Amino acid sequence: MSFLNIALPIAQIAMTNILAVARPLLGLAILVTILIVFKPLLLGMLRAALLVVHPKLTRDQKTASRNLRNMLTIRRIANDVNYSSPNMAAELRALASRG
Repeated sequence: MSFLNIALPIAQIAMTNILAVARPLLGLAILVTILIVFKPLLLGMLRAALLVVHPKLTRDQKTASRNLRNMLTIRRIANDVNYSSPNMAAELRALASRG
């Protein structure tokens, strides 16, 4: 037995409790440090995985989607004004059919 164990018997118990608390905190601190250091790498890997699951649309696909949305909007407007102004509705339908 050391002198400290004889002089301060509570010190052994206190050190055990402190180590029991400090060990998980040290592990958590190391994990957080690793995540901070490798954050750009992890974000890049996450973005790459998202692109594999849901790829971005090409410019042609975006244009086709926008044209379809515009055509449907014009047809909806034509259906709204069909009863009040049939000539304008016909012109809007002709405009929408051009794509």
